[in-house]
Amino acid sequence: MKRKQEVLNDVVIKFAGDSGDGMQLTGSQFTNNTALMGMDLATFPDFPAEIRAPQGTLAGVSGFQLRFSSDSVFTPGDECDVLVAMNAAALKANLKSLKKGGKIIANTDGFDAKNLRLANYAEGANPLEDNSLSNYDVIKIDVTKLTRESLKDVALGMKEKDRAKNMFVLGFLYWMYSRSMENTIKFLKEKFGKKPEILEGNLRVLNAGFNYGDTTETFTTTYTVAKARMEPGVYRSVMGNQAISYGLVAASQKSGLPLFLGSYPITPATDILQDLSLYKTFGVKTFQAEDEIAGITSAIGAAYGGSLAVTTSSGPGIALKGEAMGLAVMLELPLIIVNIQRGGPSTGLPTKTEQSDLMQAYYGRNGESPMPIISACTPADCFEVAYEAARIAVQHMTPVMLLSDGYIANGAEPWKFPKSDDLAEIKTEFKKGLGEDEEKYLPYKRDEKLVRPWAIPGTAGLEHRIGGLEKQDVTGNVSYDNDNHQVMVKLRAAKVDKIADYIPEQKLDSGEAKGKVLVLGWGSTYGAIKSACAELQAKGKSVSHAHLRYIRPFPKNLGDILKNFETVLIPEINNGQLIKIIRDMYLVDAKGYNKIKGVPITKGELVEEIGKYL
Repeated sequence: MKRKQEVLNDVVIKFAGDSGDGMQLTGSQFTNNTALMGMDLATFPDFPAEIRAPQGTLAGVSGFQLRFSSDSVFTPGDECDVLVAMNAAALKANLKSLKKGGKIIANTDGFDAKNLRLANYAEGANPLEDNSLSNYDVIKIDVTKLTRESLKDVALGMKEKDRAKNMFVLGFLYWMYSRSMENTIKFLKEKFGKKPEILEGNLRVLNAGFNYGDTTETFTTTYTVAKARMEPGVYRSVMGNQAISYGLVAASQKSGLPLFLGSYPITPATDILQDLSLYKTFGVKTFQAEDEIAGITSAIGAAYGGSLAVTTSSGPGIALKGEAMGLAVMLELPLIIVNIQRGGPSTGLPTKTEQSDLMQAYYGRNGESPMPIISACTPADCFEVAYEAARIAVQHMTPVMLLSDGYIANGAEPWKFPKSDDLAEIKTEFKKGLGEDEEKYLPYKRDEKLVRPWAIPGTAGLEHRIGGLEKQDVTGNVSYDNDNHQVMVKLRAAKVDKIADYIPEQKLDSGEAKGKVLVLGWGSTYGAIKSACAELQAKGKSVSHAHLRYIRPFPKNLGDILKNFETVLIPEINNGQLIKIIRDMYLVDAKGYNKIKGVPITKGELVEEIGKYL
């Protein structure tokens, strides 16, 4: 049968089902396939906190949203064009995000009486049969039945067969969007090469899904999306946590310092520990500690010994690391503290995104404990931010807080491979011995950056005292003197403030230098702000966008930029944290837009909010 092929510019697909239905794997495979085809993309994985949430319930729905386009993409999309619903709960939880007229690919087996009851549908109601979906294009497929049929002569149990139904959906979508299945076939062979029955089962089901689309006369149209017009270079799909790992390894190689990670597993930061453990060939040492405190204190010990030291966590773990962070501030040792933020307080929403820890990064330690704060805005940006955090820590002898969040950490986008020669120098200097004018080592004698020397323990003549008690200026001896304490507090703060002399000035991401509205963002709000501003600018509206990478200290010219606009709007996925700091430091009557639902701010929401000030 001859079919029509339609060329699309932009597609948003949401895969949704039980947490055991393999939606994350399906989404990641389709994402990798999309990246290989040269399209721009953005993803948003969304999954429950429980490892095995109650099957068939709304609380147990796991989703993966992917947007791919022949144009530049900055968000995973406000609304979906296609919703894959493996059961009734997946449909109910995600229908509100599907465009009117959008496609629903429904696994009919997931809409039996039990699944409908678990999804809290009214008695006797079935959305696939009661015309409640008349505004959508519904494709009904008994995925479970067809999966079992394709595996009827394969020696697998029924549970193992049913686990492969996500491959049927993936194969069908590969057919629908005119894709080759080569990358997924290669993935399956690598993953299940030592389990021939499981490998054969998955390959059969993948092909069955593709052939179902190809041979079923119901489907008259396939779709294709052209390659994106992107800067020439070598690209790969990268997730935020992966990019942080790569950035840290690159910084280790560039600085010549061995990389040490002391960490304790916590969602959504654990991937960094797992990723870095794969790079022993680069001299990377990873230590899974017994708790959060041991994780950071082991890293402090590694920094004292001359390593590029890192600890990773999320908000609850950062709270536990508080005293040790103060120790790193007091010792003035280089340390990178990575906080992949999630919803709080306490253990809060472990798998949901939130920009909830900026105040914690600024003020969440006892005493006066200032440290630089740097923030990533996209998955690919995590590489540069991790590299820059290492540069600042080493060259200014200070712990640095790196902020990301669950949305960035688990999201993916194309990343253009950097060349080593294009990476900024990370100059490392250890003190080798006493200078000609020195009678003894003075560990807190400072240079023009207010930075003290880094001396490796065991270096002859450079013995010195360390610990958490206040240091005497210059000598580093323990001091309880009132005046000295004030001097040291001011010096440590001045050292952090002085970093502003060694970072770039703030630039506008888009828009004019003066105007009505400046949208000032940080972190994962980047894509939504950029997209909303672009839409309004295309209509001739006076709106500009600035996005902060350096949050402590701020770039030196930030105050001048803020004064050039009638209104400063600060969107945040929290209850208003950056806005308090901006109001305090610059006396600007900034306006906030806050969303605290565990999901990103959308472009549409921001377009409406910005419009109020235009």
